[in-house]
Amino acid sequence: MTSIAEAGPRRLRVAGLDEPLPRPALLLAAAGLAWLAVGALVLSWPDVQELERTQLLGALALAFGAVQLAAYAGGWLLARLAKLGRFAPWLLVLAAWLAGWEIVTAKLDLLPLPFFPSPQAFVEVYTDDWQRLGSSLLASLLLLFRGFAIGAVVGFTVGVALGWSKRAGYWIHPLMRLVGPLPATAWLPLAFFIFPTSAAASTFLIALATAFPLTVLTWSGVAGVQSAYYDVARTLGASSRFLVLKVAIPAALPHVFVGLFMGLGSSFAVLVVAEMLGVKAGLGWYLQWAQGWAAYANMYGALLVMALMCSALITLLFRVRDRLLAWQKGLVQW
Repeated sequence: MTSIAEAGPRRLRVAGLDEPLPRPALLLAAAGLAWLAVGALVLSWPDVQELERTQLLGALALAFGAVQLAAYAGGWLLARLAKLGRFAPWLLVLAAWLAGWEIVTAKLDLLPLPFFPSPQAFVEVYTDDWQRLGSSLLASLLLLFRGFAIGAVVGFTVGVALGWSKRAGYWIHPLMRLVGPLPATAWLPLAFFIFPTSAAASTFLIALATAFPLTVLTWSGVAGVQSAYYDVARTLGASSRFLVLKVAIPAALPHVFVGLFMGLGSSFAVLVVAEMLGVKAGLGWYLQWAQGWAAYANMYGALLVMALMCSALITLLFRVRDRLLAWQKGLVQW
């Protein structure tokens, strides 16, 4: 029995070229037509209640569908189809999901407000409240950067010391076993009492959440370096400083990046909790503010921005990892 993947590709004329087109091209064309249909549905079907951003939402859907069809019809797409084609099924699903969401909210009003806002309400959040949302995003990024940077430096330094020096391990290891497993959020009351500002307390909590996993993984990486590497370096006259900087740390970098990923994930959770409870700026504060005013469209919009922010930061960290650990590029995918 011949599978779909084994069947011969269909031949269609695109941009005047009689060439066989792979399946992703057809899916991309179908996605473009689906988005045009969504735009037509939004504009032609009257809303139950008058919504301000219906025209803009319909225009955006039509423009997005037109871009996909233009890409499908353009000959330049054929060279890039391998990259773009994999998103075509997602574009189809998103078009169907948006159409269903629009129908049950704006067109038929089947879901109760304000818990289930329409797509127009989302568009209104990003067009009318973009300044507050953007300043909250910037505040979250700055707070996260400060805490993560401090935690990364401290965790990396302590991890190298634990893996290299038995004396450091004697004094630091008991403290690590006592304090490290405790969730960083458990220190919230004490941190807000000790530190002079809520921003400083939040920075400390994010640094604490980042430092512990990075310390453990760096310690494991340095301690696990093969002794043969040190023996060869000592034979060539290497000093202790050279052994640490040029042998131990490079060999431990795969473990270090695992610790960074774990620390970054922990810092996201602490960031949101700290902003909700104490900091008067940031996406966590924005979520609390939106919930207090029953502005659920704003809350869902902030959640989407937060998800994109976290995903972008992890992607950036993966790019740095692939650049520094070129021999392991592609071993872990994101």
